[in-house]
Amino acid sequence: QVHVVESGGGLVQAGGSLRLDCAASGRIFSINVMGWYRQAPGKQRELVADVNSESQTNYADSVKGRFTVSRDNAKKMVYLQMNSLRPEDTAVYYCNANVVTINELGRVGSFDYWGQGTQVTVSS
Repeated sequence: QVHVVESGGGLVQAGGSLRLDCAASGRIFSINVMGWYRQAPGKQRELVADVNSESQTNYADSVKGRFTVSRDNAKKMVYLQMNSLRPEDTAVYYCNANVVTINELGRVGSFDYWGQGTQVTVSS
């Protein structure tokens, strides 16, 4: 099985910074994409940023220029550096990893795994 665990959330004032870390572990042959999603109360989960195996990145328009996503393939980790935080960034942030593995039914392929979430709260 594959496990994904996030850390680094917390409370920060507007304009401040946080860095989120995410580690993937388990029977992983390769990682296709690792990324970050967030969900605020009463809203749908949305993509914040992701990075593929070629280090190509995608960002939500709302975080461009403020957030940076990166990955360390050797450590099977992805990071989200968040600068110039705003109250509207407040949400539970989830790490997602699309990996090549063997699922519970014995099928080999690419599957999505999610972390437990970490709370980010930005005060004004």
